[in-house]
Amino acid sequence: MNVAEAVGLTLTRLGVRTVFGVVGSGNFHVTNALVAGGARFVAARHEGGAATMADAYARTAGGVGVLSVHQGPGLTNAMTGLAEAAKSRTPLLVLAGEATEPGSNFHIGQDAMVGAVGVVPLRVRSAESAALDTVLAYRTALRERRTVLLNLPLDVQGQPFTGETPGEETLREAVTPAVPEPPGAEAVARLAETLAGARRPVFVAGRGARHARAELTALADRAGALLATSAVAKGLFHDSPWNLDVSGGFASPLTAELIRDADVIVAWGCALNMWTTRHGTLIGPDARLVQVDLEQDAIGRHRPVHLGVHGEAAQTARLVLARLPERAPGEEHGYRTRALAGRIAAESRWRDVPYTDSPDGRIDPRTLSIELDQLLPTDRVIAVDSGNFMGYPSMFFSVPDEQGFCFTQAFQSIGLGLATAIGAALARPDRLPVAALGDGGALMGVAELETVVRLGLPMVIVIYDDEAYGAEVHHFGPGGHPLDTVTFPPADLAAIGRGFGCAGVTVREPADLAAVAEWLKGPRDRPLLIDAKVTADRGAWWLEEAFRGH
Repeated sequence: MNVAEAVGLTLTRLGVRTVFGVVGSGNFHVTNALVAGGARFVAARHEGGAATMADAYARTAGGVGVLSVHQGPGLTNAMTGLAEAAKSRTPLLVLAGEATEPGSNFHIGQDAMVGAVGVVPLRVRSAESAALDTVLAYRTALRERRTVLLNLPLDVQGQPFTGETPGEETLREAVTPAVPEPPGAEAVARLAETLAGARRPVFVAGRGARHARAELTALADRAGALLATSAVAKGLFHDSPWNLDVSGGFASPLTAELIRDADVIVAWGCALNMWTTRHGTLIGPDARLVQVDLEQDAIGRHRPVHLGVHGEAAQTARLVLARLPERAPGEEHGYRTRALAGRIAAESRWRDVPYTDSPDGRIDPRTLSIELDQLLPTDRVIAVDSGNFMGYPSMFFSVPDEQGFCFTQAFQSIGLGLATAIGAALARPDRLPVAALGDGGALMGVAELETVVRLGLPMVIVIYDDEAYGAEVHHFGPGGHPLDTVTFPPADLAAIGRGFGCAGVTVREPADLAAVAEWLKGPRDRPLLIDAKVTADRGAWWLEEAFRGH
C-alpha cells in the first residue's frame, strides 16, 4: 500500500462514503483508493462546482464533506467554493495533490492561497505519518467546524506506506464531535431573568442553531417568544404557529413589524449581520439584544449586545428553560396572544402580501414564485443562487424544515446555485431538488447541467431570466450610468437545457406553467429546466434596501 492508498483507506475507515471532485494526475490514486474503500465518487465538470457540491452536501446531510482535486489549477479552480465553505464554517476536507518542486508548472503556494480565504492548510508529511496526518485533518474539520486542505505532496504519495494503521479508538475519537463547554451560570441566570421580564420576546436562530429546534421551541413556549431565523436556517420552525420565517431583508412586513417592536431579541448561533438585521433597523431603540454563540469572538462582532452568552445553542436553551416558571397550556403570555396568532396565520407569508402584477409579455417573479410554490411537492430541498432575483424563491417558496433550504451565500458569489442543488439533492434523495437561479449565475455554472443529467437527478431548475446582471442594472441604472456591460441579448435557456438532456420549457405567463404540472406527474426521468422570462422594470425591494444601506 502506498501513501495515496493509505490516505483513501483511512478516510473510508473514518466513515467517508461520498466524495466530490474532478480527477487529475495528482489526485487520481487517492480518489481510486476512496472508491475501492466503498466511497461514492461524484464527478463534477468543474472544481468550483465540485467544491460547492461538497459544501452543500455537508450542510444538508451533516458531518464532513470531502472534495478531491488536482494540484495547482485543480485547487485554484475550486477557490470560490472553498471561500464560501470557509466563511460558512462548513466542515469540509479538501484533498489536493501538491507539486513541491519549484520548477513545476503546477507549483504554487497552496498553503498561503487557501489560508487567505480562511481554509486551514495541513499536509501529509511523510510515508510514516500519512494515516495519522489524515486523521488529524478530518478531526480538525469535524470538531472545529473548519474547511481544511490536506496537501498530498506528489513526491510522498507514491512512496510505500510505512506507518501504523490507526486503531479503532483513534478513529472513534476523530469522528466524535467536540463537547462544548457549558455557558457560565451567571450568564444563564441573566438570560433567564431577561426572558422572565420580557413582554414581547423574539428568538432569531441562525446557522449555529439549526440542530436546536426542539430546545429553542420549548424555551420559546415557556418564554412567550416568537420564532424567526436567519436565511441559512429557513424552515427551522416551519410548523410552529408562532413562526415568523426569515428575519432581515427577506422578512415580510408583519415579520419586520413584530421584530422591530420586540423588547427582547435573542440571537441563537446567529451573526446578526446587516442582512439579518436590515442594517440594524429591525432592532428597536429600546430592545435588549442578547447573543448566544459557541464562538466567543462572534459575540458583538456586527452589533453591540446587552448580554453575550458564550455557549452552544441547544445546551444553553435547556439550562435557561430550567430556570423559567412553567406555564399553563394555552396561557397567553409574552408575545403570544390569540389575536396575534391570527395575524401571523393570515399575514406573515409573502404570498399574503398584496401586490400589483406587471403583465408586459413577461412573468412577474412574485407570480412565478407563488405558482411554483403551489405546484411543487411539499417534500423539497431548495437551493438558491445569488443575484437580484434571489429574494423571490427565498421569500415565496416554503420548505418542510431546515434541511429543505440550502443557502450558499456567505461569500455572495453568483454561479454556485446549481452545484448547491446537486450537493443537497444527493444528501436528501427522498426530496425533490429545486435549483433557483438567475440567468447570469445559471450560465456561469452551466457545465454542471451535464452532471445533473448524468446522475439522473429529477431536479427542477428554474431560471429567473431578466437578460442582465440585474443587481448591477438596478444599482447603477438610476444614476444614469451606461449599462451595456451588464445587459445581454435574449438567450434560449430552455433550448440550452434540452441540449444537455433536460426537459425545457419557456415561461412568459402563468398558463405556461402547465408544462411544469405535466412534468411533475411523472415519470420525471430527466431534469426540468424552466426559462422564466421575468419582468425587469425595477430591482427587488430587498436589494434596493441593501444598496441604500451601503
